[in-house]
Amino acid sequence: VCKRMDLVCQRMLNQGFLKVERYHNLCQKQVKAQLPRRESERRNHSLARHADILAAVETRLSLLNMTFMKYVDSNLCCFIPGKVIDEIYRVLRYVNSTRAPQRAHEVLQELRDISSMAMEYFDEKIVPILKRKMPGSDVSGRLIGTAPALSEVPGPSAALTTMQLFSKQSPSRQEVTKLQQQVKANGTGLTALKREISELRVKVQEQQKQLQDQDQKLLEQTQIIGEQNARLAELERKLREVMESTVGNSSGSGSNEQSPRKRRKAVDSTDCPRKSKRLRSRK
Repeated sequence: VCKRMDLVCQRMLNQGFLKVERYHNLCQKQVKAQLPRRESERRNHSLARHADILAAVETRLSLLNMTFMKYVDSNLCCFIPGKVIDEIYRVLRYVNSTRAPQRAHEVLQELRDISSMAMEYFDEKIVPILKRKMPGSDVSGRLIGTAPALSEVPGPSAALTTMQLFSKQSPSRQEVTKLQQQVKANGTGLTALKREISELRVKVQEQQKQLQDQDQKLLEQTQIIGEQNARLAELERKLREVMESTVGNSSGSGSNEQSPRKRRKAVDSTDCPRKSKRLRSRK
């Protein structure tokens, strides 16, 4: 491949990854500006799926950044998987163009597959080659390069010294190969741990959001319970007032009913002697 063409393609791939990160940040800001502040209201919002898809894309971008950009910044390679960049652009344009997108796992299935394949291939096949190019990694070459300098010592025992040095270097090479294998195994283990840590961080953030929602719901429920208790206290007070007023009215009506009866009896007793006098006069 032409070296100039290779450099141009590497720059385009690196710039493409940086541009897709900026485009994702812009889309996420626009969606967050339209979402409500409360998490409980965000779930029922029309842009809830948009936010979920953008959050999943953010985790993929962080994993790709952790995997590739260390070697890109040290000018050892470029951002190799250009198909991942195209797929991220497709997902972001789909989120911006549709009002009711599909679920996150359906939209991001292709992106997850190709990005995980690219990261695994890079860690297993390309990272060992790049580690040899890094400064301070070629330990075996240094050990081998010291042998001829020492073997060029003049004297009758030059052949013996060279034989002794090569006999001593053979176990050192084995040790170096073992160390390289251990470093390779440790590197793959570290990348796997980094991925697990990033996934755990995402899960912890989701759990923290759920706990905040639950705390907010508890506060709202306690407020509602307090208002209901206050209403019940008012109703009890009003019931007591009504009961007292009804008891007072019943006692007053009873006394009023007794008074006219007594009046009638008194009138009848006064009218009796008058009637007797009239009857006598008639006789």
